[in-house]
Amino acid sequence: MSAPIISLESLTNTTSSGQLLTTAKSGGCASSSCGSSSRPTDMDSATWEKIKDHPCFSEAAHHYFARMHVAVAPACNIQCNYCNRKYDCANESRPGVVSEKLTPDQALRKVIAVANEVPQLSVLGIAGPGDACYDWKKTRATFGRVAREIPDIKLCISTNGLALPEHVDELAELNISHVTITINMVDPAVGEKIYPWIFYGHRRYTGMEAAKILHERQMLGLEMLSKRGILTKINSVMIPGVNDQHLIEVNKWVKERGAFLHNVMPLISDPAHGTWFGQTGQRGPNALELKALQDRLEGGAKLMRHCRQCRADAVGLLGTDRGQEFTLDQIPFEPGYNSGKRHAYREVVARIRDDHLAAKNQAITTLASVSVRGSLHVAVATKGGGRINEHFGHAKEFQVYEASQTGIKFVGHRKVEPYCRGGWGEEATLGGIIAALEGIDIVLCAKIGDCPQKQLMEAGIRATEAFGYDYIETAISALYAAEYGLDLSKATA
Repeated sequence: MSAPIISLESLTNTTSSGQLLTTAKSGGCASSSCGSSSRPTDMDSATWEKIKDHPCFSEAAHHYFARMHVAVAPACNIQCNYCNRKYDCANESRPGVVSEKLTPDQALRKVIAVANEVPQLSVLGIAGPGDACYDWKKTRATFGRVAREIPDIKLCISTNGLALPEHVDELAELNISHVTITINMVDPAVGEKIYPWIFYGHRRYTGMEAAKILHERQMLGLEMLSKRGILTKINSVMIPGVNDQHLIEVNKWVKERGAFLHNVMPLISDPAHGTWFGQTGQRGPNALELKALQDRLEGGAKLMRHCRQCRADAVGLLGTDRGQEFTLDQIPFEPGYNSGKRHAYREVVARIRDDHLAAKNQAITTLASVSVRGSLHVAVATKGGGRINEHFGHAKEFQVYEASQTGIKFVGHRKVEPYCRGGWGEEATLGGIIAALEGIDIVLCAKIGDCPQKQLMEAGIRATEAFGYDYIETAISALYAAEYGLDLSKATA
């Protein structure tokens, strides 16, 4: 049986509607250093300390902790065929997109305002909208200001890698512990199909020459970061027919050079965005194609599967973006930082992670006890906290898990338009949700109406609210056991 549920409303009462995290009561120390028993057995304690509350570097952490990007670095030194930074829509999630660019002083003001209102905040990143290493003066100034005011926040950057080697020493001096490099190729013949030009050494390069220089600089930067002990995540955009098969080679190269994670993301190529790929009809992969490639990469560099391809001004838990709540015209001109909510939140999360781990371990035991081999693909509506706590009609995405006798694995997410709008279900939207859930066996949610449940069933997808507010792993293991022959008290509706 799951532990009793309590609300952290006292800590998160200023978060957006539906953002409150429900958690389990658990005894033990209230120190933020607790929860160490949830460290994976194959990970040293120093690495665990770096990632345990970083939502991008830890799949487990993304249930509890939030990130924030500040758009202080608009200048860029390369052109990617999938990028157009001029396009912006407040409802869109895509790298390089921002609603307002900030100076370092404005960024500090915004970070303090968010830290006061979003207790889950643990990481500050600079991801453009250009390149954080190329627009280095603004990046350095921003991190310096924030580190003085909020010394416990983790600092990280995203970069294309071209200017990275010039700044590795400074990254280490600034205590920037996490770096993401976008690496889409290790063969310049592939790279020239992705990058029309680069600007390096006061010169503009094109074609194969440009791709060769970029590749060499990316590999050098990655090796330098690894020697410094700075954790590195590699982002790769999967472009069908261009680099999709080549990413297998990319995975090998980055693993050999010390990358901590490899994140393979789908190309976003909506023609409305005005990118070269979008205008020329280059398609992105569907969810099953992306998963198939990620599955082929298992055994190489460790994979990240929970990326949401965030905007360069994103705020909040992965899968949500509260950036529009914190535009400059909505925040105090000179806010003072109050650490109380963030520290209290961390203490509670440190206590409950052991409870969540116990639930996961019990789930693994249940799966291993099933005698019939098989797999189950489950989509979960969740607001965070590792629980099934979102109404089907309110979900903007579903987290996808695969269960087998070997365990429960997070394999990705499916973005959707919410079914319920103004208290009424949109039939056209439901069709899109059903299409997005291709390959899913069961949907878990806190609540679902009879109509969408029936239409999902007609499409061959079961849905149930029977496990509402349980831990995700607890529910999935019970479903798996019921599916393959064990007698359990709960079953799908």
